[in-house]
Amino acid sequence: MNSKILIIYEYQILFEILNEIREKLNFKVIKLNSKEFIDYKYEKKNNYLILSSRKYENIGDCLILSSIPIKLERLIEFININFLKNKFSDQSNVKIGKYNLDLNSRKISLKGKNLNLTEREINLIVFINEKKSVTVKDLQEKVWDYSPDLETHTVETHIYRLRKKMKETFGDENFITNDTNGYLIK
Repeated sequence: MNSKILIIYEYQILFEILNEIREKLNFKVIKLNSKEFIDYKYEKKNNYLILSSRKYENIGDCLILSSIPIKLERLIEFININFLKNKFSDQSNVKIGKYNLDLNSRKISLKGKNLNLTEREINLIVFINEKKSVTVKDLQEKVWDYSPDLETHTVETHIYRLRKKMKETFGDENFITNDTNGYLIK
């Protein structure tokens, strides 16, 4: 089953045209009536796009098709490009505890507040989050490409600064904590 779904709302004729050539498309096409449109479960994991004449509140990934007529090749290209944009955007957003981390814009956000991060801070956060608990030696070796035997306080300094930024922006004093096993993100 194809994971990309194009939902057509309000365009019966367009649905019929695309349905006729469905074997040549790299996405599934479905048409919803008003009730189905309201009741449909819009889950991000389904990689859907909605083709409509207007934007709907609380529904993302809606393609507005306002200039009709449009060449079929151009329409299919437009749809495929938007599927790619969604995929790229989905891959750049990482959930870190209660925060959203956007790898493309290098921002961490919570409840409308954003904090710009450096590339090193992003790498530090992602590495700690993936490993659950890491030592200073692990961070020196994997994030900084230093020898684990090198005596330096680079890791501690970066974590101190990151903790300070998180506290100032979000009031979170426990974003990165440490225990006997190393650093972890709660």
